[in-house]
Amino acid sequence: MPASTIEDSALPRLLVSVRDPAEAEAARLAGADLIDAKDPGRGALGALDPVVVREILVRVAGAAQTSAVADPVATGVAAMAATGVDWVKTGLDADGRRTIAARAELAAAAPGRLIAVLFAEDGPAAALVPELARAGFAGAMIDTAGKGGARLPDLAGPEDLAAFTAACRRHGLMSGLAGSLRVIDIPNLLGHGSDYLGFRGGLCRDFDRRNGIDPLRIAEALRVLRPSRRDAA
Repeated sequence: MPASTIEDSALPRLLVSVRDPAEAEAARLAGADLIDAKDPGRGALGALDPVVVREILVRVAGAAQTSAVADPVATGVAAMAATGVDWVKTGLDADGRRTIAARAELAAAAPGRLIAVLFAEDGPAAALVPELARAGFAGAMIDTAGKGGARLPDLAGPEDLAAFTAACRRHGLMSGLAGSLRVIDIPNLLGHGSDYLGFRGGLCRDFDRRNGIDPLRIAEALRVLRPSRRDAA
């Protein structure tokens, strides 16, 4: 389906990952739908100190949904949930995916608010969605573990991504797609039906996730994500 014919209600929203309160405020002012707190210096899913996350929430001031990465242990998830973020994200590697009790323990640490992050490098994820729903997760995202150049579309085919988001819809889970995405990837991902598309490096200066967020790139991503609003302006 051409992007220009998709209704706003069917479009994914923009998740922007930030590392500090200043970036959070820049993302809020630029119009990000969900502001996600994480430490890009600690890999794909580095958790910030909960104190920093609380400062980020003050800057967001309720103007956007919020999430924060937590270490994949129940104590880490609970500590991040206690900051007051709307959603807590934690990674599940290939071993963690197979441990039913471990998944349920993580979900119980942030009831109704935990998002599982699955890595594209581990293969198709659609079959895992029913188990995540049974464990009590609120949603699931696919991301890339490596940040060395390969983007999500390089590692996961469109059929696998569409199957993942469809499984999330069937089981009542929020869904997201991320992984070194750039604005040029948005048109090819619009039709998969995800709730969010997640960005960090693709919205930073020089496309380097260690650099600061560029508000102009956030605005560009929103123009592509919301074509009907742009055309009506």
